[in-house]
Amino acid sequence: MAASPGVSIMHNSSVEKTNLQAWIVTLTAGLFFFYEFIQMNMISSLNQDLMLAFNVHATQLGILTSCYFISNVIFLLPAGQVLDRFSTRKVILVSLAICVGGTFLFGLASNLFLAAIFRFLTGIGSAFCFLSCIRLASRWFPAKRMALISGLIVTMAMLGGWVAQAPFNALVEWLGWRHAVRIDAVFGLFIMLLIILLVRDYPAEHKNDLHLHRQQILDMGYLKTLRQSYLNLQNILCGIYTSLMNLPVFLMGAVWGSLYLEQIHHFTRGQATSITGMIFFGTVIGSPLAGWLSDHMGRRKLPMLIGSLIYLALILTIIYTPTLNLFSYLIAFFLLGLITSTQVISYPTVAESNPVALTATSVSVVSFLTIGGGGAFFIPFFGWLMDFTEKMITGRVPTNAADYTNHSFYIAMLIMPVTAVIAFIVAAFIKETYCKRSNITSA
Repeated sequence: MAASPGVSIMHNSSVEKTNLQAWIVTLTAGLFFFYEFIQMNMISSLNQDLMLAFNVHATQLGILTSCYFISNVIFLLPAGQVLDRFSTRKVILVSLAICVGGTFLFGLASNLFLAAIFRFLTGIGSAFCFLSCIRLASRWFPAKRMALISGLIVTMAMLGGWVAQAPFNALVEWLGWRHAVRIDAVFGLFIMLLIILLVRDYPAEHKNDLHLHRQQILDMGYLKTLRQSYLNLQNILCGIYTSLMNLPVFLMGAVWGSLYLEQIHHFTRGQATSITGMIFFGTVIGSPLAGWLSDHMGRRKLPMLIGSLIYLALILTIIYTPTLNLFSYLIAFFLLGLITSTQVISYPTVAESNPVALTATSVSVVSFLTIGGGGAFFIPFFGWLMDFTEKMITGRVPTNAADYTNHSFYIAMLIMPVTAVIAFIVAAFIKETYCKRSNITSA
């Protein structure tokens, strides 16, 4: 969810007070992020329907899901350059239109190949949504408000992730998955209309400042900013940490969690999506809480280390305690989202470890590794592990009904405790900033 390369999140010092229009513009634009998180996580409510509709197994479902994240990774790099040169409002509308079109066509797809193409189109908007929202907020709000505004925008996204669970599943059970997806596309058109009516690029009195900031970024040079940010070990370590700590959101929240709970623990689909939705509620609370605790402690590294250890204990409890009831799973998945929210500390850590002029580009390293690693790699890898284990045990790969044995799920879910250990090791090598920006200057 980080900003993309080449984009300056430069706070206009002349913005001294907040007015109602600033809130309207920023929160309306935040609906774009909210909508994208519905698209990102809806597969959790559709997994069995898609396996039946396209006659696919877990590996193919994982590949289909990863198409969304692959497009995100591809378009993340040029997103900043596009936003440097064009109206933020127009970029939002174009990328949202592509997302809505991809969603609608996904509901019409007759085979796996077409479905993958349409998921790829849907994922394009995700490369622009968070960055666009933060870009607008930095123009409409003073710097002292940005932590609050950023938190609210992330909260809107997490609520979108929750909507993609039990509420969207209820719509799927009522109307069928194809009709539900098309209704989702119509909802996107409604958001587009609100953005057209309410979102403006900047306060009218700051037009000249905007042109000055744009020229400053262009003068720095695209390749130079990429090289200095993407070859910085601190940025890479923070990106890896966030990617690994975010895996429960991708693996259990976005795709495999509901199928695991239905197949292994025999919950209904409604119960399963209610449980997975708790991950997003936990993240809604955990993200600002983790940031506040880090600021209060004056430490970045310590809470990141503690978070990875608690995450390890919690995910092992979830995997190896088969007697948990519905309420216990609701609490466990809520805590999973809450604890793994220490991933958000990577963003200020990177910002404090790089030159001010390269803040956006440096923070984008975290986003690139999170989406590329967690979304584009680990989601299909989880499905491949299930298929590989199933074939080793039973000699076949299930299709349609997704009738996997317990062992296949347990082997695949070992990804999370293993990566929790790796996250702890990575965090140990991150340099402590003590919540203070370094005096590094751009080369």
